[in-house]
Amino acid sequence: MVKRRLKVLAIAPRATARMTTALGSAVATAALFSMPLPVHAANAPEPAKPVIVVLGDSISAEYGLPRDTGWVALLRQRLADQRLDYSVANASISGDTTSGGRARLPALMQRLKPSIVIVELGANDALRGVPLPTTEDNLRTIIEQAQQGHAKVVLVGMYVPPNYGPDYTQKFHGMYGELSKQLKVPLVPFLLAGIADKPEMFQADQFHPTQQAQPVLLENVWPAVRPLLRTSSPH
Repeated sequence: MVKRRLKVLAIAPRATARMTTALGSAVATAALFSMPLPVHAANAPEPAKPVIVVLGDSISAEYGLPRDTGWVALLRQRLADQRLDYSVANASISGDTTSGGRARLPALMQRLKPSIVIVELGANDALRGVPLPTTEDNLRTIIEQAQQGHAKVVLVGMYVPPNYGPDYTQKFHGMYGELSKQLKVPLVPFLLAGIADKPEMFQADQFHPTQQAQPVLLENVWPAVRPLLRTSSPH
């Protein structure tokens, strides 16, 4: 930093008095303009929108779909159309398991502080042969961590293909209902209800829904989400 020398000037008494008066006026003016503005001032910052986080897998991550055409994007559009002042963060990752969601949730809670968390996980656990008690424990922890962060939770249920055997299929789906009752969270019984028996509603892999099926998925989720929404922004 370059230091500048200040030149000391001799100031006559009258000049000093004039400067003192001027300085006093300047201080008073500065004090006036530094006073806090009323809270209702036009330029007061608006409160942040409450956040809905979707913690899911490929079905919610728009796998194989054009961008912004999945059910999560349609949820965002519906909220806007109905003037429900929420933002939607899609934290879904293709291939994710309940273990992955459990590991990712704490950072999401800390960063986004969501008002609602929609949990759509578990199908990949079944595909990978994860024991049911492990899947259940992960989902329970996810729900409890979200609740501890003051978020409301929606649990999205799934079925697995019948070739897993009727016993496993029944226990897998029943797991979601039991968690919903025990932890008192609303349940979407089956995300793929209404399209599961329609091959034309699935992509070539017969696992991921097509773009045409996305409005049906939204309609399956919406009844569980709508009662949790406020007509005006909370915090």
